[in-house]
Amino acid sequence: MTNERKQARGGAGRWLGPLLWVGGSFLVFYVVFFDPVNVHRVDTWLQARLGYHAGLMTAAGAGEREVLFYRHPMDPTISSPVPAKDEMGMDYLPVYAPAAGSAEQADHAIRAGTTVSIDPVVVQNMNVQSAVVERRDLTHEIRTVGYLEYDQGRMVTVTTKYTGWVEKVYVNYVGEPVRKGQPLFEIYSPELVQTELELLSAIEYAKKFAMNSATNSATNSENSADDARRRAEALADAARTRLSYWDIAPEQIAELEETGEIFRTLKVVAPSSGLVTKRMPGLEGMAVKPGMETYLIANLSSLWLSVELFEDQLAWIGERTPAEVTFTYFPGETFHGRVRFIEPEFSAKTRTLRVKLEIPNPERRLRAGMFATVRFQPVAAREAITVPSLAVLRTGQRNVVVVDLGEGRFAPQEVILGHQGGEYVEVLEGLAEGDRVITSAQFLIDSEANLQAAIQKMIAQRQEAMSEPTGDGEGGHAQ
Repeated sequence: MTNERKQARGGAGRWLGPLLWVGGSFLVFYVVFFDPVNVHRVDTWLQARLGYHAGLMTAAGAGEREVLFYRHPMDPTISSPVPAKDEMGMDYLPVYAPAAGSAEQADHAIRAGTTVSIDPVVVQNMNVQSAVVERRDLTHEIRTVGYLEYDQGRMVTVTTKYTGWVEKVYVNYVGEPVRKGQPLFEIYSPELVQTELELLSAIEYAKKFAMNSATNSATNSENSADDARRRAEALADAARTRLSYWDIAPEQIAELEETGEIFRTLKVVAPSSGLVTKRMPGLEGMAVKPGMETYLIANLSSLWLSVELFEDQLAWIGERTPAEVTFTYFPGETFHGRVRFIEPEFSAKTRTLRVKLEIPNPERRLRAGMFATVRFQPVAAREAITVPSLAVLRTGQRNVVVVDLGEGRFAPQEVILGHQGGEYVEVLEGLAEGDRVITSAQFLIDSEANLQAAIQKMIAQRQEAMSEPTGDGEGGHAQ
């Protein structure tokens, strides 16, 4: 029994020993190479002896560049002099020194600005696009909304300048279109009838005195006849003038003189073409007095567009400023108008000011009350140096563009911006006409430029530190 136990123990020892050796070797390999507990000293020793960097599994040959430091994989501003891991367990990325002979280039880049060189194939894969810096007029776009209303300069009120009674009405409802000279209603007025009688009587007496002056041969009788004829003609002219002052059409006066018949009623006609926007209710049979409004006619050949502007927008708007107008009723069509009138007072509630635009309407398609979208584009800067807005990187503290130097070389350039109009922005300082700027992928290029600038500064600082003599060196040189 004792021998059997010894044999069993001997067999277990034979396979347990190799198993423990394999497990221990694997544990040491894992700790050393994967660094789960941040054993930086071992990592540094391995890198110095074998050219190995933990976690990246890359062998560094004798000809590879020097590692300056290690940066955070997500935040380039965080760095470490030795290999490390971030809070998520990701390895820091090595940053290598530039190739040999680039110290002078680094010094020049520090003085003149950072330049990024990218292989043309990489440029094509990144879809880098550029645009030329050009001079153009910049416009300040203002968008607002408004509604159409009748042109108050083309609205006519139909009224009478004498007392009378309306006996027949020809235009009976609001919204009915009328043309100039179209009869609106007939009116009987004793004053009109009396003036017509005076006109016909004066004409008749003038004709009689003219005939008498032609038949009489005596000088005295001729003179008296001529005087009476002239007085009769003066009375006729006065009657015509009175009728014209009462807005009786010249055609009606001519018809009265030709026929010699008194019109009991006269037709009141439309003074202009347009649309009836207001009508006196119950007009037929009504007694009208001078100044009483019977009809209101609006000419639709042009309309007013009423819009509201804020205080900062009003500085760009003046009389005769052009505007583009669109309506949902006419998709794809653009109407044009100009500022006709600016009201003198702001609204205390909305802090806006009403502006009236004149919109031509030759085809009478537009109607009052239509809702419209209005766009003003006044010129904000003439012959300004401009770049596309997409080319500008705005950090909040400065504005940067990436200049294309050609042959795969790019350089970030800080600029001072002015007005912005549409897709372009004015550059006051930093660029010249004819330069070419990047409009796509500039974020990647700018990030690379910032990283290279930091590397170049570190190289310069290291070279300055190496070139300064130490205290021991100075003492030895003195000896």
